[in-house]
Amino acid sequence: QVQLVESGGGLVQAGGSLRLSCAASGRTFSSNFMGWFRQAPGKEREFVAAISRDGGSTYYADFVKGRFTVSRDNAKNTVYLRMNNLKPEDTAVYYCAAKRIDYLPNYDYWGQGTQVTVSS
Repeated sequence: QVQLVESGGGLVQAGGSLRLSCAASGRTFSSNFMGWFRQAPGKEREFVAAISRDGGSTYYADFVKGRFTVSRDNAKNTVYLRMNNLKPEDTAVYYCAAKRIDYLPNYDYWGQGTQVTVSS
């Protein structure tokens, strides 16, 4: 069982930056493939970024490439999402998620989410 707790969300002006953190419980963090998702009001949840177990591979949705960076620190059981040049359309609840098998589409564990609001 993995428990995930996101933090770092808030209100920021367009063009600003935020760094989200996702702290995981348990000793199996390094064996999990980690992802970030977001859900805006009235929209479906969408993939944002993901990172492999050792951090050597990262994946991004096209709409965040060049602006967001995903990273992890397995010693701290934490995954991060650095968000630069934020836009109003980035406003959403951001969730981190973990899965044990990286080639399967579904994630096994989800956090409660952290709100990011970008003002114009």
